[in-house]
Amino acid sequence: MTQLTPDTQAMLDCLRDAVSETLDRKRRLGQYAVIWQDGKPTLVGDDAPNQPVDGLDEQGREST
Repeated sequence: MTQLTPDTQAMLDCLRDAVSETLDRKRRLGQYAVIWQDGKPTLVGDDAPNQPVDGLDEQGREST
């Protein structure tokens, strides 16, 4: 694995913290979130729709 520069590692840590806080806030508010799992977008949370996320390609972009 490639060693990251200290600046790059600090940015990555900051982004991870922001995502963690956002997902925790959505969970506490009872909102669902869309995450990447097993190579596809997945809806998680108590109020997540039961239907899969259709119309998205492997990168999460709308397919044509």
